[in-house]
Amino acid sequence: MSPSDPKDKPSFNIGLLLLDGFNAMAIQAFVDPFRCANYLRGSKLYDWSYLSVDGDDVVASNGLTMGNLTNAVTSTGNFDLLVINSSWGVERFDKAPWLSWLREQAQRGITLLGIDTGAFVLAYAGLLLRKRAAVHYEHIAAFRELFPDIAMGEDLFVIDGDRLTCAGGLAATDMALEIIRLQQGIELTNAASRYIFHERLRSGDEGQFPDRREPVGYAAPAKLREAIILMERNLEQPLSIGDIARKNALSQRQLERLFQQHSGITPVRYYLDVRLDRARGLVTQTELPIVDIAVACGFSGSAQFSKAYRRRFANTPSRDRIEGRVPFQFRSFPSHAGV
Repeated sequence: MSPSDPKDKPSFNIGLLLLDGFNAMAIQAFVDPFRCANYLRGSKLYDWSYLSVDGDDVVASNGLTMGNLTNAVTSTGNFDLLVINSSWGVERFDKAPWLSWLREQAQRGITLLGIDTGAFVLAYAGLLLRKRAAVHYEHIAAFRELFPDIAMGEDLFVIDGDRLTCAGGLAATDMALEIIRLQQGIELTNAASRYIFHERLRSGDEGQFPDRREPVGYAAPAKLREAIILMERNLEQPLSIGDIARKNALSQRQLERLFQQHSGITPVRYYLDVRLDRARGLVTQTELPIVDIAVACGFSGSAQFSKAYRRRFANTPSRDRIEGRVPFQFRSFPSHAGV
């Protein structure tokens, strides 16, 4: 069923499947607009229930424990929309037995929505073939490496027929409001948005980094920000620092001064750290061979990569693949997000 085509029944039934390590903020940001729509309309337009794959309690990435959950696999709920909410550690669900149940829901015509890393789960189940998808920016590189045939941009959310995906966080509110707009119209959507003090409904293709705006203002000059963007977009085949300077109409010495002044390190070191931060995401979020990760992040071989990785993270890639997975909720990544 399409999110824009509600069934002729008392309420639109939403199943919220919470996986271990789920994003607590995103799931509540998604649910609350529907609560508001019910309240403001004075009728039960939407109904929802919280599920786990086995009915057991589930712990979110922030430590919140959700209990009293319905067993999704044995549930008889007639869902119109099934939401899969996962976050860190999503690779654990590759080849999970319950993915067959998820495929059954798709065959029944139920619309599926993946929030945060939920797109990985849908892709593991083979349910995103020839579809576009969205995940949180921190996981985009890993998704592209694992699923090169699935179109992945930097969208806040994507509606592609009966497959919906969302980057998580407050973008889940935009996703919910868009569903309400498609089903109930703009008046109720505006009222629900005002009620939760959501300033405006962002379109999915507005992107996770619109114009590279910073929420509390910029801490670095435009030329430096543009240089960093060039670095982030050229990881597999790194540019020379001279090329980066020329593309920004700067001399190499001017660029070096900017980096020293605002980051305290050279552009060479900064570029290396950006590549290593991306590599760590792939090491800890995927099962890709270490040598493939090295190449994807611009290193000539695994020996050079391992040496640089150990110098930066005080650990080898192979050990970090195990030790770096937990506890994700306390990690600060990527290290240069604030520049």
